[in-house]
This record gives sequence, structure tokens and C-alpha cells, in this order.
Amino acid sequence: MQQVEEIKLHFQDEEWPYEGTDHDREIVRGVVYDDCGNFYFARLDRDDIFGKAIVIETSGGGVEKGEELTTAIVRELQEELGVNVEIECKIGVVEDYYNLIHRHNINNYYLCRVISFGKTNLTEDEINSFHLTTLTLTYDEAVAEYNKRATTRLGRILAKRELPILEQAKRILDARKAN
Repeated sequence: MQQVEEIKLHFQDEEWPYEGTDHDREIVRGVVYDDCGNFYFARLDRDDIFGKAIVIETSGGGVEKGEELTTAIVRELQEELGVNVEIECKIGVVEDYYNLIHRHNINNYYLCRVISFGKTNLTEDEINSFHLTTLTLTYDEAVAEYNKRATTRLGRILAKRELPILEQAKRILDARKAN
């Protein structure tokens, strides 16, 4: 895995009032791209405690107890996107909060290149509650989609957290092309 300078960001939830945090969640997320310049995201159509919203998000999820971060990201990307990936580098860590559910999120982001495609292995919630599907977008389309989806409370939280990471991933990829 290539070493790059990792970014570290910290955001507060400005959408819901803070009433305390009662748990932390260690999360892995992948900025997934292919050799044709496409990026892969999860699209969620939600109607839950966070409200009704269609959002875009990098794929990933919770790290299981005792699981290495790199093992977790490979597992999560295979489950949600059905992709086998090569982890190229860690982009950074974004800490944020979901005040509504009293949770502190520690999001570990990795830049991952698609090696091959297979079948997804979605959970019942991902299928029935979140209606998770895969979006394939160019960088510019992804930025536009995040901005389009930032009209809801959850969409604003996700855009604030993920756009700086996506921009950093683009800088890393552009620097490689230039060399």
C-alpha cells in the first residue's frame, strides 16, 4: 500500500441538536475507482429516523471487533459493491457525529482500485430499508450528485464529510498521472 500524507478532519453535526454521545463507531469507507476513470458509490433511498432522503455515500461500514481496517474495507466493498479491490493508500480519517442517534463516527477512508466485479452480498436492511444500489459516476458527476443531494439534513452531513475526501482522492490520482 502506497504511503501518502493522510488528511484528518473533524465535523460537528449542525443538523440536529447535540444531546450527548453514547457510542463510537469505527468505520471503513472506500473511494473506489476503475482504470476508465469511473468512481463507484452507494445510493441509498431512505425513509427512517433521519427523514426521507435519497443520498450518495462512499461504500463501507462498521469494523467488526478484532478486525483489521484493511480487512474490513475489502470485505465491505465486496459486500456492498460486489468488487474486489486493490487498496492503494489510506486517504485519511474524518470524525463526525450523528447527533440524532448520539453517535460519534470515526471514518477511515481508503483509495481502492477495482480489480474485478462480482456479486454483492447486501444485508436485509441494505435491501429493504435503504434500497442500496450502486452508482457509477465520473468525478465531476459525483461532486454534482453530492451537491444535488445536500438539500436534506442527512445529505448535507454526507456532503460535508465526503467531498473533501473525494477531492483528496482526485488530487492523488491526478498527481500519479502527472508523474
